[in-house]
Amino acid sequence: MTGHGFPEIRRATDLLESQPAPRRERAPLLAGKSVALVHEWFGATGGSENVFLALREVLPDATGFVLWRDRDARRGLDLRESWLARTPLRRSKALALPLMPLTWRTLTRESFDVVISSSHAFAHTVKLPAAPAARYLSYIHSPARYLWSPDFDGRGSNGALTLPRRLLRAADVRLSRHVDSYAANSGEVQARIRRFWKRDARIIHPPVDVDYFAAAPAPQRQQDRGYLLGVGRWIPYKKFDLMIEIADAARMPLVIAGSGSEEESLRRSAARARIPVSFELQPSRERLRELYWGAKALLFPTHEDFGIIPVEAMACGTPVLGLRRGGALETVVDGQTGYLVDSADPREYAGMLRHVDGLDRDVIGAHAGLFSSAVFHAAVASWVSDETT
Repeated sequence: MTGHGFPEIRRATDLLESQPAPRRERAPLLAGKSVALVHEWFGATGGSENVFLALREVLPDATGFVLWRDRDARRGLDLRESWLARTPLRRSKALALPLMPLTWRTLTRESFDVVISSSHAFAHTVKLPAAPAARYLSYIHSPARYLWSPDFDGRGSNGALTLPRRLLRAADVRLSRHVDSYAANSGEVQARIRRFWKRDARIIHPPVDVDYFAAAPAPQRQQDRGYLLGVGRWIPYKKFDLMIEIADAARMPLVIAGSGSEEESLRRSAARARIPVSFELQPSRERLRELYWGAKALLFPTHEDFGIIPVEAMACGTPVLGLRRGGALETVVDGQTGYLVDSADPREYAGMLRHVDGLDRDVIGAHAGLFSSAVFHAAVASWVSDETT
């Protein structure tokens, strides 16, 4: 990838060359130390769960704790559940939320030298009474949106949270003062940590399996990049309705891959569109890779904390048309790996499509290497080393 003038790609290479490759045994810096690895609830594997699993790869001997695990969660993974798992509250995150701080203070009577949490609600407040001298590190996916950003994706509108929200915010700050170091999954989340908790954090982007997506599917399964693609959960803030409008304005077919509560509404919108809109319900990982490789561009007009989907698409050499907000500012190089639009006007997105064919798909794929699992492992190893020695 020389000669393209991409400092981002060179930095990724430098990071990998300057740090030792992660090993699957516990790092020497933690030899002889006991480690607890804490996550919120563990559901069918999503973004935060994938980060937790990657942390387990860096610290394979750590003892894992979760509030509860869903029945369809990965089997065979050794995780200890909290007392909440034995109550009906495990079926309602909103109702369980006020009890989470207490749960994280009564998690176990065991003592650990290092406690690392993977948090998007209250896991960062975990404190073990039997481990007063422990070092506490917390990887933050986002300060709890239910509390701090209730209008971001609509979940905070639950009436059960209206009255306790102020008290829970105060508790969130007070109960996390013991945390020695934070890592944020993006600059967006780093800024929220500073704004809400008045704390600093280093940025460690989530791991993406770029090697898998960069491997082209069988030639006979590849398509001609004659369609636009939308991927993710079919819920309101993901803006799949806007994707349909963009494709309609561009007069290009659209493929929507995923599942979610908005399926019926989206199918009605698709029926009114002047272009073909097809739905891929819960595609396999292999099928998703084929869809990325076959698309002219990925549509991503949503405000995300980070956004793994654009990186997966770029690993396939597929450019991204995204909103100039949040994680897309860190993953998409405007004019080089895709285009960012500061608008919700579908015509502006459609207008950018005439430029995407001029982008170098090899360069797009190389840029995705910034967010590989190897880069994540090296960054986490460096963080843990800095904070525990």
